[in-house]
Amino acid sequence: MMDETLHSQNQFSQLRTSESDGEVDGGPPQVMNMNDPSEQDTPPDVDQQDVFQDGMLLRDVPQRTTFYDPVAERQMTQTDAKLFYQRSKIEGRGAGTSSWNHSPPEGSPAILSASRPATDYGADSLILDFGDDKSEVGAVPQIKAHEQFSQAAPTQSTGSDVWNVNNAVAVDLPNSSLFDTEPHITAELSAISKNIQNILDIRRKYMTLSSQGPDDNPRDGPDWHIYPPPPEPAWSQSNTGRASFPRNLQNGHDKNQGIHASVTPKKPARRRKQGEHVGEDFDMEDLTPLLNNDMTMTYKLDESGVYQVFSNGDADTPAIRVPTIREFYMDLDNILTVSSDGPSKSFAFRRLQYLEGKFNLYVLLNEYQETADSKKVPHRDFYNVRKVDTHVHHSACMNQKHLLRFIKSKMKKYPNEVVLYRDGKHLTLAEVFASINLTAYDLSIDTLDMHAHTDSFHRFDKFNLKYNPIGESRLRTIFLKTDNFIHGRYLAEITKEVISDLESSKYQMVEWRISVYGKSIDEWDKLAAWVVDNKLFSHNVRWLIQIPRLYDVYKASGLMESFEQVVTNVFQPLFEVTKDPSSHPKLHVFLQRVIGFDSVDDESKVERRLFKKFPVPKVWDSKQNPPYSYWIYYLFSNMASLNYWRRKRGLNTFVLRPHCGEAGDSEHLAVAVLGCHSISHGLLLRKVPLLQYVFYLEQIGIAMSPLSNNALFLAYERNPFHQYFRRGLNVSLSTDDPLQFAFTKEPLIEEYAVAAQIYKLSPVDMCELAKNSVKQSGYEASVKRQWLGPDFDKPGKEGNKMDKTNVPDRREEFRYHTLVQERDVLRRYVNYDVRSDLKDTSFLAGAKSSMTAAAPSLSLPASTILVESTGHSDDSAAAALTTTSALLPRSGRAVARPTEAMADLHLSGSDPRMFPGILTRDQQSGSLRQTTQAEEWPVDSSQAPGEEDDA
Repeated sequence: MMDETLHSQNQFSQLRTSESDGEVDGGPPQVMNMNDPSEQDTPPDVDQQDVFQDGMLLRDVPQRTTFYDPVAERQMTQTDAKLFYQRSKIEGRGAGTSSWNHSPPEGSPAILSASRPATDYGADSLILDFGDDKSEVGAVPQIKAHEQFSQAAPTQSTGSDVWNVNNAVAVDLPNSSLFDTEPHITAELSAISKNIQNILDIRRKYMTLSSQGPDDNPRDGPDWHIYPPPPEPAWSQSNTGRASFPRNLQNGHDKNQGIHASVTPKKPARRRKQGEHVGEDFDMEDLTPLLNNDMTMTYKLDESGVYQVFSNGDADTPAIRVPTIREFYMDLDNILTVSSDGPSKSFAFRRLQYLEGKFNLYVLLNEYQETADSKKVPHRDFYNVRKVDTHVHHSACMNQKHLLRFIKSKMKKYPNEVVLYRDGKHLTLAEVFASINLTAYDLSIDTLDMHAHTDSFHRFDKFNLKYNPIGESRLRTIFLKTDNFIHGRYLAEITKEVISDLESSKYQMVEWRISVYGKSIDEWDKLAAWVVDNKLFSHNVRWLIQIPRLYDVYKASGLMESFEQVVTNVFQPLFEVTKDPSSHPKLHVFLQRVIGFDSVDDESKVERRLFKKFPVPKVWDSKQNPPYSYWIYYLFSNMASLNYWRRKRGLNTFVLRPHCGEAGDSEHLAVAVLGCHSISHGLLLRKVPLLQYVFYLEQIGIAMSPLSNNALFLAYERNPFHQYFRRGLNVSLSTDDPLQFAFTKEPLIEEYAVAAQIYKLSPVDMCELAKNSVKQSGYEASVKRQWLGPDFDKPGKEGNKMDKTNVPDRREEFRYHTLVQERDVLRRYVNYDVRSDLKDTSFLAGAKSSMTAAAPSLSLPASTILVESTGHSDDSAAAALTTTSALLPRSGRAVARPTEAMADLHLSGSDPRMFPGILTRDQQSGSLRQTTQAEEWPVDSSQAPGEEDDA
């Protein structure tokens, strides 16, 4: 009996094996004899072995069972994305109908809500088509969902308003989704929105005044000539793309009086290969003659410490009115008051949570499709999209191994070169190292001790000491300073080596911070001479000037008497060279590669408010360092005057991009909102939700350095970078100080790699961050057109060129539409009028009671209830309000009475009744909304449509 049972089991196993073989291989069933030892030890079939990698042990090869086939699963994984698009194209071309042609049930609210339906970015509704069948191979498909959305919308909802915002993009926000709450709640939301809008208006005023807007810089005009010129693109997909870059540098109309066009630089005598002979294509003679002296406009330093520009020598009124320090602090106080208001913080926090959740939903619906989109783009991937290191300090731009190798080579090749003058003696390099008892053989990474380890956490003083090789300030002076006995030659040589590495990589750019301390009036000339004489010009490099906030150190050492000397030393040479470039020719040339100013120091220092009103710089003679806001104001105000004059002359203007929000007071972030183009770090935004919301609405750039923060202030897993990115803030990755934090030859790639591993960033996320870095950077518009596409400044997919950025159109469309909808929500609450809302609700209540008695069968669908948001009402509506309110009971009149004072309920001493946008069950029970909608909507409020944007 036992033998018969075993025999039947063997037959059954043979049958199952033959069925599995027949299904996968498509051939006739093969019967395997389980009793034959020679067949049992036979390895898997050849076809199965080819699928897996060579060298895999037999025990590791997945075995095919009744319920699992590794070959079939691997094949399905590889073809997943392809099937998505094959199905979409077949359905779109075969049926020839739109996926939006299903009309909603009668009486239901409009399908167009404040957040676009999930299927708008889902798998089944996006039909990608090449358009013309004769298009060239490899063309990127165009997303047709937006066209379907705009065409189908009129047939779906006949009662919703279509608001055209930013290039006629329709953003449909039914009034029921915004204003169907109780009147005092909507009034409070309106007051909050008006406060936020006031902050945005103040910022835009300051940005316009200081010429920091996107179209304010003459450098971005079509007639701006870059010298030395950037390298020609190696290849292009089309002739148009190949010819567009040089044409942008030569043709066009100069909107800035064409002054700069008259000083066209000559073509360099020789072209060089990228990565070799850095600076050989630069010649100072090619830039002559310089601009003429401006004999009309003049400048002078006023009593408040601000350089004022006058249209002529006899004018008494400045050509541009710069806000006084009193006006600056009044505006700053308004921002701080709003940002600390409880209901405003709750509103901003919930909107940010909504944005984060919306992005998470988008990723769930579109992750595979984005991957498939990226695979369709030829040649382009993360490694060969342009990425800019938007925040890196020049004196720490190399890694430790590079610096160690450079120091050793100098000690071996030039030990007898005089490099230092100290205590009345000239010291050679060998004598300097002998004084610290070291030889070239003794040097190592550990000996240099320049990496910021755990001992630097919350110790900015120790971190500053890490800039000294082997803990010796004299070595820092020799190797990492521009102003020393050898005129910064060693630093120039290692800078050229770093530039050579950058040019060899081709796709990595940097914006180096280099210091002007404000200690002497000739610092600018020394720095410009160092750059020009050493020919440190590269297409991969732009410069920012960082101003260390070290007045207290200068005052304590007796170097200066008042803060006014810092202002004079920093800005007077800039006004002189703007008036007459021939007075500082090298500085004039260097400033063409300078994009802005930075303010650096330890933000965690305590700022004591010693004065009710801060004194002007010439009176500030105490040993106390001015606060962060004081430094930023005088950088901003003097830069505003300087930019006005430079723009008039057709010269490039500057922007303010300080270190901000790394530590210290959240007031620093409010200062940045007020007068800064973009910032570095921004960690404290996670503690101030309203300012974070403002940063999102204005898309203020944030250059974040998680590895730097991990060593100094905030552990990597707590860094808010990924949260900012998901919410849609304009963030980019930067290295800060590769000398202290990086281990590899490519610190920017290392920064991206660590972030991708920790936060599980997709390739699309990394390419989007790279694109953000280019848009934040100070590179010329003609260069950005070459890197991002000819329409890079347009929003959404119109400005996206996927074969250059590798960012799918659907991602750009999602980001843009989310931003537009968020701005539109704010705009409609700002335009909301309490009177018109109460008028409509009271009219509805009176009409409802009268119509119930006369015609019980008549009902008003919720989608037809409209609220005017323009803020005005006609006479007929006012008459209707008067007539119907007379018929209402006493309690109804109390509800209908205009109560604009409700807008400021949360500003009083008592707490508000509820958080904005949140309705509890008890508060909802007696509202007009339940009365008017009880017949159309279910009892459970969670099922009511139109609630997704109330948060």
